[in-house]
Amino acid sequence: MEWIRDHAWEAWLALAFVLAAAEIASMDFVLLMLAAGALAGVVAALAGAGGVLQCVIAAVAAVAALGLVRPALLRRLHSSPETPLGKDRYVGMRAVVTSRIAAHERGAVRLDGETWTATAAAGVVLEPGQPVDVIEIRGATAVVRPTVEGPEEMGE
Repeated sequence: MEWIRDHAWEAWLALAFVLAAAEIASMDFVLLMLAAGALAGVVAALAGAGGVLQCVIAAVAAVAALGLVRPALLRRLHSSPETPLGKDRYVGMRAVVTSRIAAHERGAVRLDGETWTATAAAGVVLEPGQPVDVIEIRGATAVVRPTVEGPEEMGE
């Protein structure tokens, strides 16, 4: 017990390293916040605080880190925009009509380097070479509408 009292900052530092290393296994940022509290214990020990005060400072720092730092860290790490996968990634892309599409007549478009069966939204007639926007994917059929904006990258 006397060794810990004489070497308190080393004990706190060892605890911080153990907690930080254990965090690698959990990846939940709880143990990392506890390690931050242990580092506050290192500072308190180096400043000459008594053992009880070191424990209080370490506990307050750990609770503060858990309550303030961890939620902000998790929000930042989990706030990436969702990337559409599968067929949903084609919605909003530009394509080019390769065979005529009419009201009740399927045609084809060149979308992302591939030929897709396509139908027109709202019963419009689309001619080959016309740029279109994909508004929906139904099974293996792209639902398209005429492009109204300026030229962009086409799905070729």
